[in-house]
Amino acid sequence: MDLYYSDIFELPLPPGHRFPMAKYRLLRERLAASDWTGNCRFLIPEAASDEQLALAHSAEYIRRASSGELSDVEQRRIGFPWSERMIERSRRSSGASIGAARSALQDGVAVNLAGGTHHANWDGGQGYCVFNDVCVAARVLQLEGAIQRALFVDCDVHQGNGTAAIAAGDPTLYSFSIHCVKNYPFRKATSDLDIDLAPGTGDGEYLEELERALRKIDLVFEPDLVFFLAGADPFEHDRLGHLRLSKSGLRQRDQLVLDFYRERRIPIAISMAGGYAPDVNDIVDIHYGTIETAWRSWNSDSRRIVKQ
Repeated sequence: MDLYYSDIFELPLPPGHRFPMAKYRLLRERLAASDWTGNCRFLIPEAASDEQLALAHSAEYIRRASSGELSDVEQRRIGFPWSERMIERSRRSSGASIGAARSALQDGVAVNLAGGTHHANWDGGQGYCVFNDVCVAARVLQLEGAIQRALFVDCDVHQGNGTAAIAAGDPTLYSFSIHCVKNYPFRKATSDLDIDLAPGTGDGEYLEELERALRKIDLVFEPDLVFFLAGADPFEHDRLGHLRLSKSGLRQRDQLVLDFYRERRIPIAISMAGGYAPDVNDIVDIHYGTIETAWRSWNSDSRRIVKQ
């Protein structure tokens, strides 16, 4: 299983900034120390090019974001101060999802150890998202002729409004988001399928709603590739989540999604998406659990043949 990681994922931020950048390094270190990752490859992603980004973003936005011409309002909307390293990080994160998607087509599953930047829209970023890595990756692989149809299974606690808007009107892309309804973004886009959960929703109801949604999608859309945004922020102690999933419940969520598509021989490219628990080790535990579950799911039988 290929794992895409770059040191640049851990962006230096001003003192007091609440984004848990250390999670990327800590996750990489924990994975490297695990006995089961011996057959995994840690790969440094290439940076997404202007041409690749332009498949999901306007050329003018890419130019202004890259050259430092974003206004103060636009930077506040994103949540990160502009820097060349911030733009390089965003390009590498998109490149990591492109790489993970290509690897997943070969091996069944692969992971971007960052990504899930689902609030980034055609002409602007927001919510810690500069470029929409999964939309960029889907359209790059479509352009290359590697896939025709892609499904976004977005299990971050916040609605994937950017993904929904970029994919809108495109019958080759299907956007699904399961999220806390009374949460950011407060002006939501319309996904192909949205599951709005009330604050305080716990493991049982969440898993029932998720399985019902996957079965509903299965009746109307057959993807060549699934992008799974495995957010850690539905966790019960997350500062920005408002749902009440346990770590066990999140493991069951991952198992449900991964097994559902493994059984159908549909490859999965995973992005980590959000996580804002006060203790960064809780975030790392959850992301680590997602990746370990992916590895065990796709290595659980000898039928590791991806449907072509």
